[in-house]
Amino acid sequence: MKSEIKDILQAVKEGKMSVDDAVLKLKMHPYEDIDFAKIDLHRKIRQGNSEVIYGAGKTSEQIVKILDTMENAGQKTVLITRLSKEKADEVKKAKDINYFEEANVAVYGKFPKADGIGKVVVATGGTSDVPVADEAAITLEVMGNEVVRLYDVGVAGLHRLMSHLEEIMDATVIIAIAGMEGALASVIGGLVDCPVIAVPTSVGYGASFGGVSALLSMLNSCANAVSVVNIDNGFGAACIASRINHMDLK
Repeated sequence: MKSEIKDILQAVKEGKMSVDDAVLKLKMHPYEDIDFAKIDLHRKIRQGNSEVIYGAGKTSEQIVKILDTMENAGQKTVLITRLSKEKADEVKKAKDINYFEEANVAVYGKFPKADGIGKVVVATGGTSDVPVADEAAITLEVMGNEVVRLYDVGVAGLHRLMSHLEEIMDATVIIAIAGMEGALASVIGGLVDCPVIAVPTSVGYGASFGGVSALLSMLNSCANAVSVVNIDNGFGAACIASRINHMDLK
């Protein structure tokens, strides 16, 4: 793969290929096939964020092989989501990863410097929502965002949220994470002028239906500019927030 990229760059240097054609070829560069997986090595060129490893359902040996492939292709930082502690311990025998147990994510390599246009606030209704919030926050940091964590600021004690008005008013985008009735997103959405991404969690008693109640509440929010991702999907919310925080508006 590296030799092909060098050939493309050499063609541009010699005037045999235009810059636009080179960018197009790079965007269309094929994946790397390692039998059990096809690694998308040019996702960052197309989408702004590099390939991420979804750890659930993969063996530790497969994860290590994927990490090797990414590293050989020049990817300096790799995020692994939904990774159990047991599997992380096995991966650590071969790779120097930082494991965040509460979030069930691991990071291989160094966190990049924040280069977004502003700050991303990650807010939770309660402490029980923190694992989803940590997944979102760590994903955001891997993608080069400055993150402000506001945990346990739910509507059951509205004064807790109101004491952080300066942080939420200063945000470029906010991720609001809550279970139960999921009211946090609507409250925040009615206070700020930035996009709000709502994440329903599976936290709650029987009638919450594993997060469905919060999901429906968030989908029916009367506040403007509130979007909703799937239940417990902190990673997905972070990907959207990162794109918003890296938009070039010039």
